[in-house]
Amino acid sequence: MIKAVIIDDEINNQELISNLLKSYAENVQVVGLANSVESAYKAINEHQPDLIFLDIQMPDGTGFDLLKKFDKINFKIIFVTAHDSFAIRAFKYAAVDYLLKTIKVTELIDAVNR
Repeated sequence: MIKAVIIDDEINNQELISNLLKSYAENVQVVGLANSVESAYKAINEHQPDLIFLDIQMPDGTGFDLLKKFDKINFKIIFVTAHDSFAIRAFKYAAVDYLLKTIKVTELIDAVNR
């Protein structure tokens, strides 16, 4: 079972990703949700996920600000964002994938399978 944390400041997007995972990726268990850099940092440390779904723009910083808080990143990252301009920077963090909102089920499942 893959433990995942969903990090997005929009609750609708958190719910959408969570519901899609429940319906199409039974091997993924959502163990935490976060809507800011600080709450995400706490959730990751608390739950030790295998995978995070990470939005880039949040009220208190960016997904990149969150990743800089870790000395070692020992989880996989799937970026989920409305901004295509951050893709190159995302892959410098060894992102598994970079999904643009609105999320397509097939792209989400392909990303999880990677």
